[in-house]
Amino acid sequence: MSDTASTSGKKHERPHAGVRREGREAAIQYLFQLDYQEGEPPTPDSDFWKLRAGAEDPDELNPIPARPPIAPKARAFAESLLQGVCAHKADLDEIITRYARNYRLSRLAAVDRNILRLAVYEMFHTTEVPPVVAINEAIELAKQYGSEESGGFVNGLLDKMRGELKRPARNADRAPKQNEPDPLTSPQHTPLH
Repeated sequence: MSDTASTSGKKHERPHAGVRREGREAAIQYLFQLDYQEGEPPTPDSDFWKLRAGAEDPDELNPIPARPPIAPKARAFAESLLQGVCAHKADLDEIITRYARNYRLSRLAAVDRNILRLAVYEMFHTTEVPPVVAINEAIELAKQYGSEESGGFVNGLLDKMRGELKRPARNADRAPKQNEPDPLTSPQHTPLH
């Protein structure tokens, strides 16, 4: 489920729903890359964004068909998520390890591990998105990018973690912190922590 609301049985997109999904997808892709390329900065460079958009020049060694570049607001959201995940990685990994009792973090599929990191970051370190939305988005990303079992695995772990939260699971605090611009409406972005 994406950031949607239902009124009279009809689904209506909430503002920024597509922006947030696109930003999460880009963040997961870069986190996956970070797992295999140590020393990479927490914010993607122009080469990452170019590769993600696909080949524009037929001479490039990139078989991915060209697609439009990521929307600026989605890119800002992805970068803020990446900065937050990288800043809190040790804490996020500790939480995941605590709940994935029969799995070592290094043995989790890289896609699942990074989807979990992103969702746990949104659940425990931000207030802009209700935890249940972060969980649902993580499940959808796991179904899209992970294995056949990834959606259920991610759902099970995140649902257990939800009980540890010290805030309501279905509410978000949409107001930016004092002196902190909203990364979805501000031309400059800051980490969401």
